[in-house]
Amino acid sequence: MAIFSNSAPEEGKTQFNRRKGDGIPLSIVARDMTITGDMETEGVVKVEGRVNGKIRATSQIIISPGATIEGDLHTKEAVIAGEVLGTIRAADRVELQATAMVRGDIFTPRISVLEGGRVSGEVNMTDSALEAEPVGPKS
Repeated sequence: MAIFSNSAPEEGKTQFNRRKGDGIPLSIVARDMTITGDMETEGVVKVEGRVNGKIRATSQIIISPGATIEGDLHTKEAVIAGEVLGTIRAADRVELQATAMVRGDIFTPRISVLEGGRVSGEVNMTDSALEAEPVGPKS
């Protein structure tokens, strides 16, 4: 098997496909890592561990199964398979996978919830809810 291959993921593992935008920076919080404090990036953040703080990512935030976020998420697109304790603001869409648990409000124009995904909070799907809060990192 080559180092760079397009083979299917191992059985039982979730594969997240990044959308168009090769060249967008990717930051990963590893499974054994805990970040305390706010994170900001122009690219994509994938969390496999734990973050205690706000995450701002201009492009996308991916929360893997088993990951925990205690803080708000601000992004264009959020794909959640772990646990989020905080508000999610996504300018484009939010996807809650079957293992997702959100304890907080969600503000987005589009949402997809797979069977098993849970929300304990309010879901607001109006564009006006996002206008007051910019998506990208603060200047």
